[in-house]
Amino acid sequence: MSPASYPRDIPPLWFLVAIAGELLLHFLLPGARLLRAPWTAGGIAICVLGLWLGTAALGLFRRARTGVRPFSDATALVTGGPYRFTRNPMYLGMVTVLLGGSLGLGTATPWLVPPCFLLLIDRRFIRREEAFMAERFGDEYRDFCRKVRRWL
Repeated sequence: MSPASYPRDIPPLWFLVAIAGELLLHFLLPGARLLRAPWTAGGIAICVLGLWLGTAALGLFRRARTGVRPFSDATALVTGGPYRFTRNPMYLGMVTVLLGGSLGLGTATPWLVPPCFLLLIDRRFIRREEAFMAERFGDEYRDFCRKVRRWL
């Protein structure tokens, strides 16, 4: 793999960093124990929901044969499936997995990670992606934005 083909600043890398952050906080600086089993098992269901959401959105992009990586060649505006209720189901899926992870770990400090991740993704990717999509798809994208919320 040449250095030019290595992934650079992409959301899945930040997502993995966030998961690692939750685990590090849980094991090194857990803070108060907020939940215990069996309540922490609910985190698994939330993680599964987040994985489903992200995977469903990814599948729609692949079927539409449009770029998945941020700022890659967008050839189609995907508006079906989970895009009917959120403009960012892949990112929402990642945040949902992080929320499920925080719940599953059961301690206080992992809960710091999901809002930080959401803020980072919003500032680093979503706002620029929305400008890119508005330029690429014009009124069709702006109409989509009027009908569908950014998150939920």
